[in-house]
Amino acid sequence: MSGTSINHLNELENEAIYVMREVAAQFENPALLFSGGKDSIVMVHLAMKAFWPQKLPFTLLHIDTGHNFSETLEFRDTLVKKLDARLIVAYVQDSIDQGRAVEETGYNASRNTLQTITLLDAIEKHKFDALLGGGRRDEEKARAKERFFSHRDEFGQWDPKNQRPELWNHFNGKMKMGEHFRVFPLSNWTEMDVWQYIFQDNIEIPSLYFTHKRKAFFRDGVWLAWAPFMKLKSTEKVVEKDFRCRTIGDITCTGLYESHADNLLDIIKEIAATRITERGTRFDDKRSEAAMEDRKKEGYF
Repeated sequence: MSGTSINHLNELENEAIYVMREVAAQFENPALLFSGGKDSIVMVHLAMKAFWPQKLPFTLLHIDTGHNFSETLEFRDTLVKKLDARLIVAYVQDSIDQGRAVEETGYNASRNTLQTITLLDAIEKHKFDALLGGGRRDEEKARAKERFFSHRDEFGQWDPKNQRPELWNHFNGKMKMGEHFRVFPLSNWTEMDVWQYIFQDNIEIPSLYFTHKRKAFFRDGVWLAWAPFMKLKSTEKVVEKDFRCRTIGDITCTGLYESHADNLLDIIKEIAATRITERGTRFDDKRSEAAMEDRKKEGYF
């Protein structure tokens, strides 16, 4: 990478570390949302840098839909053991069993939206007052409305028209009892920045991000990984091809990307050349024009 690119990444790194240190200073019980995806992995890496030589100061919180890629869960557990970090896993299945959430049915059934209930219950149970997330403003138009410190009311809801100013990177973390903040240290990063930073710091990521053989089927313009719980239409056929993931979430909504990129440099070249947005392969975003914003207002990540 050029010197300009390195300086740019260093500026983004310094900004993210500053935000994380502000969280540690202003909040009593913060947690870091960890999905096992590249952005949350970069967040953990930055947090380790920010507080070295101390241990990771944030609890890792994973909302497990029960429909995760096995590679993601294996990577999560290996990383937690390596860092000797505290991990809390909240299960969507528990929310369903308790009658707090209702399982969707039909061909497009997904547990992705059900995560909101499980997340808010976990926040209440563990009394988290701040949650660090890996959201970036370039991902989706609703995320572009976020501040670094994003206030949530006592019901966990987000009001995009009532966010606090952040002049000269002064962050206001004051809140009433029962409220909390979502904090986004990677706000000013792009997908390309994340990949270049992973390459620069040689950060380990799950194998899902590299080209591999996987069984999948094509639905409404998106390749979806096949799993036994996926309900196929009569016109849909499972095939095995070379795929990789650009973004990782619940299997039911994580679109696969046809690719031959099996190393970081090839991924960077591929991202530079593509005209498809990162979330262009996310099946859950196709439910409606305002899908993400509606979910965020209800308390989604």
